[in-house]
Amino acid sequence: MRKSTLTLLAGLCAGGLVLAGCGDDDGGGETTSDGGGDTTEVQTIGDVETGSCDPAEGNAEMPDPEGTGDDETEITIGVFSGWDENYVVAELAKVALEEQGYTVEFEELEAGPAYTGVAQGDIDVLMDAWLPNTHAQYVEQFGDDLEDAGCWFDEGYLTIAVNADSPAQSLDELADNADAYGSRLVGIEPGAGLTATTQEEVIPTYGLDDWDFPTSSSPAMLAELDNAMSAGDDIAVTLWHPHWAYAAYDIRDLEDPEGALGEAERLYSLARPGFHEDFPNAAQLIQNLYLSNEQLLEIEDIMVVENGREDNAGSVAQWLDANPEFVADWRAGTLL
Repeated sequence: MRKSTLTLLAGLCAGGLVLAGCGDDDGGGETTSDGGGDTTEVQTIGDVETGSCDPAEGNAEMPDPEGTGDDETEITIGVFSGWDENYVVAELAKVALEEQGYTVEFEELEAGPAYTGVAQGDIDVLMDAWLPNTHAQYVEQFGDDLEDAGCWFDEGYLTIAVNADSPAQSLDELADNADAYGSRLVGIEPGAGLTATTQEEVIPTYGLDDWDFPTSSSPAMLAELDNAMSAGDDIAVTLWHPHWAYAAYDIRDLEDPEGALGEAERLYSLARPGFHEDFPNAAQLIQNLYLSNEQLLEIEDIMVVENGREDNAGSVAQWLDANPEFVADWRAGTLL
């Protein structure tokens, strides 16, 4: 495990790949509209209230579970660059749709351009919208031009994680254990929503103003985490669920008694105007999607830790081989 993890980290850093702070075992890659700490008021996308969706709500058997039905057949899925849970659901959708005769293409972009593409009709659907907080600014900007296509995950959290054998159990204990952690909290990208939340909410709430809070990139944070775990040193890092690091390392989250990191986020699929009319069959499939935290981590572990993100499609195929009933249940609307 350690060899594959080190190989992965080296590849990420050498290639300059940024794991946006929402890309694995949680959320936080984009700047929130409110700075992050407090839960944003429930907002409306069309006739759906964000933050109130239950995963696979409205699930049902696809109108044509064997083919494309009356759908158009070419679908473009927007994928957020570096967000591993997004690669997972996009590759799963590609498999399920192509087996039925669709042609599926990916458009890999940062969150802002991806939302713009969907709102303008250049991208058919994106499947990793973090709501109600992390992507609130995009809902505010584009909500009138987005169709809700359901949510598939409701366990997205921003966190501060530490090695499991370190002394602090809660964020309110960090300041008293400054020596153990070197008065240092390791961050990710400066523009990430998780970074804003940490700077504006966590640090002042828990008296960490005199701590060092370096922000450079997710690969740099993960490299520091790997080094500390190897050396047996205590470390505190900004992290999120879902993230493969929880499978790769013996780490745990600090309790957040003041709620500075905000509440759970839901992961939505959002589509271009007219998507449900043009793709009623595919829209039902996307609406049916549900992944548990355990399932998502299993696939991410294969994709990122085991295969070093060198073959995302192959990693998903590997998981589907071990879970052959998944796609059939998905089409039938019985995943949850």
